[in-house]
Amino acid sequence: MTFVALRPRARRADVVRLPSPACGRRACVTTHVMCQRGTFVLMRVLQAAAVAVALAGCTSALPPAGQHDYKSRALTRTEGGVRVSTAVLSANESATVYGVPLSKASIQPVWIEVENRDDHAYYLLSPGLDPNFFLASEASEAFSSGTSPEQRVGLDRRFRALAFRNPILPGTTTSGFVLTNLDEGIKFVQIDLVTSGLARAFSILATVPDFPGDYHASEVFRREIYPPEKIVDYSDDAAFRAALEALPCCATSQDGSKNGDPLNLVVVGGLDDAFPAFVRRGWRPTELKWSGSIMKMVTSALSGERYPYAPVSNLYMFGRAQDLALQKARDNVHQRNHLRLWLSPLRFHGKQVWVGQISRDIGSRLTIHTPTFTTHKIDPDVDEARAALIQDLAYSQGVAKFGFVKGVGPAPKGAPRSNLTSDVYYTDGLRSVLVFEHRPTSLDQVAFFPWESPPVRTSGRADR
Repeated sequence: MTFVALRPRARRADVVRLPSPACGRRACVTTHVMCQRGTFVLMRVLQAAAVAVALAGCTSALPPAGQHDYKSRALTRTEGGVRVSTAVLSANESATVYGVPLSKASIQPVWIEVENRDDHAYYLLSPGLDPNFFLASEASEAFSSGTSPEQRVGLDRRFRALAFRNPILPGTTTSGFVLTNLDEGIKFVQIDLVTSGLARAFSILATVPDFPGDYHASEVFRREIYPPEKIVDYSDDAAFRAALEALPCCATSQDGSKNGDPLNLVVVGGLDDAFPAFVRRGWRPTELKWSGSIMKMVTSALSGERYPYAPVSNLYMFGRAQDLALQKARDNVHQRNHLRLWLSPLRFHGKQVWVGQISRDIGSRLTIHTPTFTTHKIDPDVDEARAALIQDLAYSQGVAKFGFVKGVGPAPKGAPRSNLTSDVYYTDGLRSVLVFEHRPTSLDQVAFFPWESPPVRTSGRADR
């Protein structure tokens, strides 16, 4: 069997492109603000100054690096007579193991160990981890420039020795690395093992060390947010519906005095089902607001490049900022779909229940409502972002059931509400409910809660 992998992609350096002095009388556009040449430069300076002020007292410090012992944090799953373990290496770890900076070529090693207690041999399918994975010889070749023939031979030998080797014979344990394309923050690891007449599949969501994600600050995956007596587990659909409709309409400011974006999303599931589905569809975590991430925001805004892990501003529910945020970036930092999630004290058939809000960023602008004096502008039709998320995640094969409940309250197009940064939005007032399962669910098998139904749209935009 022959696998074809893509050549390593060189990473583009962060570049700040200064405005051209030949702007003249022609209007220039910066973060969707029209301006003449003098204002164009002034706004750049003001934005940079605002960031500098914010860094002095409104950002978090970068968390310390881990101990780079990838096996100690490996995640393990067992099915039948097969046990698999996996860990995703950080940039520093991969450089230590391979002796070359793999991350500079956008290469990320994933360590896999398979213990086979069955009576037949298995084969690991590397494309399951990444359709564009790198062969060991291909990856070593990317770092052979300028080396001697002896060094190239040694490099190739090292890469081959570290690679995962098939087959996994009965009664043996096999381990090694599969070289994948670089992900930061979290990585979805799909381990597919096949043998004659049988396949075993393991879907694992692994964190990547040294990434300052917002979920590290909340520690939502490392500690119990609620005491046991506060948790309410629902098994009755009607009672669960009533509990969801009783939740607040909107996220708020830190002191709770002002309403912000609508809480139009409920996610039922966790690390073994819901979040792998998000990552499978290209959703990525957001960084903490620290000096490095804010400078990357500025750099990306000026250069027009993508920043798929760009931070989001804090909104509040249950007396705290969001536990985590996810985003699906567009071609530049100004445009993205993004959502915030809070873990609630509710459970549904034992599954965690997350309450959140989803909207689509369509541009950037100056504002006095944030410490950096800049903010994203949302698409006012937040129901479209909600609908797009449902359709997107249906293709993940992780959604088992969905529906809609009241709770947000309608805001017609003719009488919209505003969020905390004065962006207007309108909505039918419903929140979507998505229930996830670990086992794949095809599109024709997704069930529907017979609760509320969104109004029928007669055009691309709702007529309200």
